[in-house]
Amino acid sequence: MEINKLVDALGVLTAEAITEGRMVLLTSHDQSYDYGSREDLPAVKLPDTSVEATKARYCLVFAQSDSKPPLYEPYPTVPNGSARYGFDGNSNVPFSAKVHLTYPGMKEGEIIPSGVPAVAHSRGIYTVPSGAWIFNSSIKAGTPLAVADTSNDGASEAGKLKFSASVSFVECIEVDDDKNLTFRILY
Repeated sequence: MEINKLVDALGVLTAEAITEGRMVLLTSHDQSYDYGSREDLPAVKLPDTSVEATKARYCLVFAQSDSKPPLYEPYPTVPNGSARYGFDGNSNVPFSAKVHLTYPGMKEGEIIPSGVPAVAHSRGIYTVPSGAWIFNSSIKAGTPLAVADTSNDGASEAGKLKFSASVSFVECIEVDDDKNLTFRILY
């Protein structure tokens, strides 16, 4: 995903696992982390119904991180008594985690896990790769776009942009030769 022009951004927490570049809506959550440090963040989720799809006005991306690779997903937890010894204690290995040698926000199509801080972008111009939107040959510059939802389009398509015959808050700017979609969130 590429951010071409940024106008508004909001720090959020994911209420479910969401692929970067999907359109999401704000919701509440009851997750707690580090004694309540994330409780004041709004949560985001994929739209389940067509009504929720009209409220999905944010494009979700990974939050920036200063962490150095390797990055573990999920980060392995160790008992408090052995936390100072890291992963070299016998009781701390083996662990099951996906290891990222490159920050996930630098790759396309990565999933932001549930409960993880992210950034929700509203008004602005963005580009998503082929496969991150529902292709339709009618989509050209100026075409209004709608947001797919779980009940009408299926869980795997929820949050993706698709063709709309009516006025919408998202419009297509360009579909390039590689089927990357550049779009604008108007309001």
